[in-house]
Amino acid sequence: MNIFQGIFKARDKPKNLGSTSFLWGGSSSGKVVNERTAMQMTAVYSCVRILSEAIAGLPLFVYKYGDDGSKDKHLDHPLWRVLHDEPNPEMTSFVFRETMMNHLLLTGNAYAQIIRNARGDVVALYPLMPDRMTVDRDSQGRLYYRYRKNSDDAPEVSRNKPSDVILAPSDVLHILGLGFDGLVGYSPIAMAKNAVGLAIAAEEYGAKFFANGAAPSGVLEHPGTIKDPERIRQSWQSTFGGSVNSNKIAVLEEGLKYTPIAISPEQAQFLETRKFQINEIARIFRVPPHMLADLEKSSFSNIEQQSLEFVKYTLDPWVVRWEQAMNKSLLLESEKRDVFTKFNVDGLLRGDYASRMTGYATARQNGWMSANDIRQLENLDRIPAELGGDLYLINGAMTKLQDAGAFANTTITETEEPSDGQSNTGSKPKQVPRQSKQ
Repeated sequence: MNIFQGIFKARDKPKNLGSTSFLWGGSSSGKVVNERTAMQMTAVYSCVRILSEAIAGLPLFVYKYGDDGSKDKHLDHPLWRVLHDEPNPEMTSFVFRETMMNHLLLTGNAYAQIIRNARGDVVALYPLMPDRMTVDRDSQGRLYYRYRKNSDDAPEVSRNKPSDVILAPSDVLHILGLGFDGLVGYSPIAMAKNAVGLAIAAEEYGAKFFANGAAPSGVLEHPGTIKDPERIRQSWQSTFGGSVNSNKIAVLEEGLKYTPIAISPEQAQFLETRKFQINEIARIFRVPPHMLADLEKSSFSNIEQQSLEFVKYTLDPWVVRWEQAMNKSLLLESEKRDVFTKFNVDGLLRGDYASRMTGYATARQNGWMSANDIRQLENLDRIPAELGGDLYLINGAMTKLQDAGAFANTTITETEEPSDGQSNTGSKPKQVPRQSKQ
């Protein structure tokens, strides 16, 4: 036991390797990059919104395995209402998951405080701000969560000291993204701060370009000595600065001469830079560019396939992270064998109407879907059981492989027809051997 305690003590403290850069916000472009400045970029905002709303909008259910191995919705489980309807009295399930996913995408971690009753059942979940949470170890190497309080908290919470709240891992729902130690996730914005910073700088350059009248910066030259250059600069800016003054004709007096010194945006490939940064940010979050309204490399023939790949390669990993974190933290040890949570992504994987109907027809004819199974997926009312809505049918021409040719040499019964053309009543059956085909 002492050996294992020594190993635990020697473990490194969990940390986000990108957190320092994330908090200070330094980037090579000279722009401050953090979760708030990054969200001012339309590409970042779109990616975060697409993924957050996708996870928040997926149906989330609690299931239980039956004795025969089947799985059924566990409507009576305490988690059903918490996850499916209201995680807490202040939020709906959609808003809670959207908020948590927003934290996860911007900081690499999402935390929620777990409120339990006397039996240990989860009765509420409250999101916690990730920038105020620290994951640490005690002297025995055991994990704990330290949450920093501030004046924004409830009065009864922020009134007393100390300023930190210590939470056990069993009291925190922690969903983390890609990380170094598997305990704390990286901040995607911090890890890609230079790409985001370049996008911010390009957008700011374009805004200032139009703010200056869509004209390059330049120099006002005077043949003599100007006594008050600041007055002339302010007069020029107020008269010709801004996009509303871009078409005004400048009248220069006293020998003044305007000489532009900046290169044009086309020469600086300004538009190409902004377009490339959209793809860079889409690459960070693994979102197809066409979902960010960039249709340059998309067509009507491949958008559907790209949308299916978005579900498979982008949403599925996040769904698995959510499901496993909830099963680990929200379920009692005694029920983890039989109860589990699961998102339903079938609706996102459905193709167009013709493709769905073809798939349903195949499933119906091969006996592994009933009419009501299909109608449930299409959000249609069930057909009553007495009308055959729950019947499972199969093509009658199909047979087992081992029965193929089993009736090749059997005899069939034929009725002899009377030779005089009279009725065949009372005629005797005749046994005719069945000839197998060679």
